[in-house]
Amino acid sequence: MSEPVVLHAEFTARPGSEDHVAQLITAYASVVRAESGNVVFDVYRRAEAPEHFFVFEVYRDRAAFDAHLGGDAGSAFNAELADHVTGGGSALRFLEPASVDGWRT
Repeated sequence: MSEPVVLHAEFTARPGSEDHVAQLITAYASVVRAESGNVVFDVYRRAEAPEHFFVFEVYRDRAAFDAHLGGDAGSAFNAELADHVTGGGSALRFLEPASVDGWRT
């Protein structure tokens, strides 16, 4: 069995764009959750700084993640997001389990 791909993305909305970014990511979350290889796509805002967004993502395997990256919806989302966040996009950080038995089955 191949290992899941686990990551988080972080981005910060530009001043005045916080609500628009929230709408964009909420709509995109519905699309991603419908992808056959997506396991988790949870969106959060920092309670003390709601302009900061955090997305926790899990994909069944590398092929599922690659299919997600190659999708048209992601390209359209990222193109629109770029104008509304600092740095032009999100920072991705891939995660690994802290122990050998860390992957859930």
